[in-house]
Amino acid sequence: MRQIIPSDNPSLAKMIRDVFMEHNAPTEGTVFTDPTTDHLFELFRKKNSILWVAEENGQAIGCCGIYPTEGLPASCTELVKFYLPQTLRGKGIGRKLMEKSIASSLSLGYSEMYIESLPVFSQAVRIYEKQGFIKLDEPMGESGHPGCNIWYIKKLG
Repeated sequence: MRQIIPSDNPSLAKMIRDVFMEHNAPTEGTVFTDPTTDHLFELFRKKNSILWVAEENGQAIGCCGIYPTEGLPASCTELVKFYLPQTLRGKGIGRKLMEKSIASSLSLGYSEMYIESLPVFSQAVRIYEKQGFIKLDEPMGESGHPGCNIWYIKKLG
């Protein structure tokens, strides 16, 4: 695992959109149509953000990161861009990416982590629940993704 590099932008954007297509997930109001999806390296230059990339044979094969989403409490970061292609799920890669993101959050001084998702990503939602995330009744912050309709929070540490 490593941090994102500029050449990852096209492959990660394609992978994220492929996951949406695979699940027939809503595209409006989600990262599918968010223009920053094509510029992840630039997005993750923001202070207190990091995008971890799983790599195989020099190619980005998955990602997960944290981002200081506008409107969240200063103690809270958002877990973002948690995606793996279907062929790589169930091999522990996603768990390692999430654990790396949680460790990064703690090292940056965050004490809570927020997640937004969609019901069609039920496998990821199960992972959140296994990791101790608690379902919320409404969103937090201003992610710019009003299409997401499942929200979770987790106390870190």
